[in-house]
Amino acid sequence: MLDSAISVPSLIWLFLVAFMLHDFEEIIRIEPWFRRHHRRIFSKVPARFHKDLQSFSRMTSSQFAVAVCIEFIIFIPVTYLAAEKGMYLMFLAFNAVLLLHVFMHIGQALFVNMLVPGVTTAVFITLPYSLYLFYRLLHEQLIEWSDIWISIPFGLTLIPIILFGHKTGEKLIPASSSTNHLHKM
Repeated sequence: MLDSAISVPSLIWLFLVAFMLHDFEEIIRIEPWFRRHHRRIFSKVPARFHKDLQSFSRMTSSQFAVAVCIEFIIFIPVTYLAAEKGMYLMFLAFNAVLLLHVFMHIGQALFVNMLVPGVTTAVFITLPYSLYLFYRLLHEQLIEWSDIWISIPFGLTLIPIILFGHKTGEKLIPASSSTNHLHKM
């Protein structure tokens, strides 16, 4: 029934919606969550990761939003090419990484034994969207399993995009010491 209600191009365009709903949860929750749980998180994470975690814990919601905005800008033409031109490689790559990202959130939540920012939408939006997307593209014979596997290394291009986004957020919106409670941890 769902297959006849949603066209493949519409389903592809819904990637932007699924991505943003997931990232809205992270943007909204990241700063207050770290403020509330930073001691518990640092006590659970091995000391060798404290420096990286300290850096991440200083990020404000506004800085995180800049990184998300940059990703979103990259995703628009990639989604257009898939939905309107049938060029799926990068779209599959980003969706494969997004699907794997779901399990990162689940792993984080299990590791710290609490809800972490992003896990709710990862499980209830991203996971069903990604699974249905791959099912539909395979079922409609627009792609093959080999296309998904081949695309995964291309998904790693998200790493420098995300890092660039976070650095840009830090430059555009410096965290003031009054709003950054974890700076002296």
